[in-house]
Amino acid sequence: MSNKKKKYANILANECVACGSCIKACPRSAISVPCGISAKINRDLCVGCGICEKICPASVIEIITILKEEEGKCHE
Repeated sequence: MSNKKKKYANILANECVACGSCIKACPRSAISVPCGISAKINRDLCVGCGICEKICPASVIEIITILKEEEGKCHE
């Protein structure tokens, strides 16, 4: 089993104001706002650079690190 770590952005969806600042700032086009409700991260595209975290006016984005084998599991 591999112990590779992956960083990616995580958005507190209930607090996102869907302003689109993170979408414009993301160099990998890893963020979208489906249905105009809250931003969503495409983990396959996100490299965890932190630009969206810094630009978010609502401060609802954080960069987290997980082990590759934990991807897809629910986090408490």
